Amino acid sequence: MIFWASLFVSLAASAGTPMDPASVYRSHCAACHGADRFGAMGPALLPESLERLRPDALLDVLRNGRPATQMQGFAGELGDATLDQLAGWLRTAPAGTPRWEQADIRASRVIYHAPGTLADRPVFSADPSNLFLVVESGTHHVTVLDGDKLEPIHRFRSRFALHGGPKFSRDGRYVFMASRDGWVSKYDLWNLTLVAEIRAGLNTRNLAVSDDGEWVTVGNTLPQTLVLLRAGDLSLERVYPVTGADGKSSRVSAVYDAAPRRAFIAALRDIPEVWEIPYAGKTAFTPRVIGLTDVLDDFFFDQSYRHILGASRSAAGQVIDLDAGRKVADLALTGMPHLGSGITWVRDGREVMASPNLKQGAISVIDMQTWKTVATIPTNGPGFFLRSHEATPYAWADAMMSPKRDTLQVIDKQTLAVVGSVTPSPGRTAAHVEFTRDGRYALVSLMEADGAIVVYDAETLKEVKRLPMDKPIGKYNVFNKTTRSSGTSH
Repeated sequence: MIFWASLFVSLAASAGTPMDPASVYRSHCAACHGADRFGAMGPALLPESLERLRPDALLDVLRNGRPATQMQGFAGELGDATLDQLAGWLRTAPAGTPRWEQADIRASRVIYHAPGTLADRPVFSADPSNLFLVVESGTHHVTVLDGDKLEPIHRFRSRFALHGGPKFSRDGRYVFMASRDGWVSKYDLWNLTLVAEIRAGLNTRNLAVSDDGEWVTVGNTLPQTLVLLRAGDLSLERVYPVTGADGKSSRVSAVYDAAPRRAFIAALRDIPEVWEIPYAGKTAFTPRVIGLTDVLDDFFFDQSYRHILGASRSAAGQVIDLDAGRKVADLALTGMPHLGSGITWVRDGREVMASPNLKQGAISVIDMQTWKTVATIPTNGPGFFLRSHEATPYAWADAMMSPKRDTLQVIDKQTLAVVGSVTPSPGRTAAHVEFTRDGRYALVSLMEADGAIVVYDAETLKEVKRLPMDKPIGKYNVFNKTTRSSGTSH
């Protein structure tokens, strides 16, 4: 009966008669993506999982499949009307609220290598502190790059759609990665092998690793939870339902480690609160709730980790004093500042912070003592990333949400003038700069299916080499991340 039902659906759909999308899903998609759309061999297909995928991109995948994956295209089997309906249906929520309970989390955990069973020294000759992880989203792989020789030393398959940036243990040995559909992976960089995995949620925003290397916190948008894991083996310790004082639940906007405070800081997308969860001391693992006047979509720490600068998608920014537990200033910003990608440096003896803008071609420069905007730097267009390094006088800004997405501008950090630009490949998106440990080279992502990491001399802005990559959306240097360089996000 199942065969004949599936055959009927295929014949009707290919004949151009739109079919019930739920029936089409059961016949063509459920085997790989799960009957409940939570994911199985293939990724989850829930509205939260697809929110960053453009409608035309989703239809293209349904019609033509994904290269180098088991996702086949259905253009020759299902008619356009059926595929249109299926795409729309996938973006609607299931009839029942998706649930992912503690038992589900625990049952999902996989141990590949038990703690203490791998060698305590690198299996390669490269400097382990000058490695890069390059996230290639095209076919979902990660390349380990030697930052001295600027050559790949290893490449491995990742979970679908890594999100939020990988986080490193303090010694740089372990890296923790979260996928959009909730999988958390622990990878041993010294031994170039996966250690453990667990599914902490159905849709995940990002994760943070405690400075003492003992804990991992995962912020979810579905279900609306914070999940605390033991870093050693990724075993589940605790699930925090994210609920405000009024009983309303919320998605997590972002969670980060505040190392000097020995605490995790989480911003909430739907209720105006920030949570501080200590992982040491008498109040360990008990959330401290700070009420705000507006929600935060993302935020940025000052170098002391006493203040966070945050903004919502609909309003200007605010400064929160974590010691005082309250907002202490507003930020006079317009558009949609992307404070989570901000950087700091010292200018004229004063620390400043600079933020790109997702809606405007402008970079805001903020005095970190007065919280006033001291300059606005015009750019080629809205951008996502701003990066620098202590050893370079320049900051690099992209314009990846604009027609000039192929060009990065180079800004003098003292004069705040644009002093140069690079265009790795005309007409193709270039973004996300990261520097080698010593700041000598700047690595740029050519974010295309047949893209590359393009290496520039950070002083002369001349291209040094390019390494072919499959849509490299980000790259992360171990030393810069573990030392919390002021030129990159933490």
